[in-house]
Amino acid sequence: MPPEKPIRIFIAENETPARRSFASIIDGTPGFEVIRPPGDRAQRDAPHIVLLDHEAPALDGAGAAVRRILRERPDAQVIVRAGPGDDDHMFDFICAGAQAYLPHDAADSEILDTIRAVALGQSRLAPALTRRLIDEFRRICHAARGDGVPYCAPEEALTEREKDILQLIVEGKGNRAIASTLKLAEGTVKNYVSRIMEKSNARSRTELAVKSLNRRSE
Repeated sequence: MPPEKPIRIFIAENETPARRSFASIIDGTPGFEVIRPPGDRAQRDAPHIVLLDHEAPALDGAGAAVRRILRERPDAQVIVRAGPGDDDHMFDFICAGAQAYLPHDAADSEILDTIRAVALGQSRLAPALTRRLIDEFRRICHAARGDGVPYCAPEEALTEREKDILQLIVEGKGNRAIASTLKLAEGTVKNYVSRIMEKSNARSRTELAVKSLNRRSE
């Protein structure tokens, strides 16, 4: 991206006073330009950055919004600013293709710095979340190699229903979407997921999906 051209940013969230206020901050920052929705016929230029202000996981999984954006705009870079309580889904957003992830209370200056970094081809993660990412990566590596503790314990066989639910987890679906697909109560699905993770010696849905895919490739 030529340095003399502004970084074009689309803010993907509902129209609210907070959004308009933040959009004005971005537009008032030299080198930045807030644009209309990418599908708007009046918008001629595609965004370089899509800032996804995500308040809650989508029905079809936390990373679904990121995947939809990248299907429509594969050249765009996605930054997720999560809502309260979304940090448990950080790995889903990253696996879906987000280049940066910021907590909901990230300061405006931190978001602007992240936009600049991502526009230059870098990835960003809030320092407070880096340790979580490292720990998760380490757990997944141990699980994949089978050399960790307690991950080296033999895994129990899954029932047919548990296999169905695991497949939907691998596809990135959340509990509500799984419940809708299989005509089950969401609480029932939650219990199934906990049992599947226990049987698979997995600490997170991401690790569970990785282990499942690794078994299929063996």
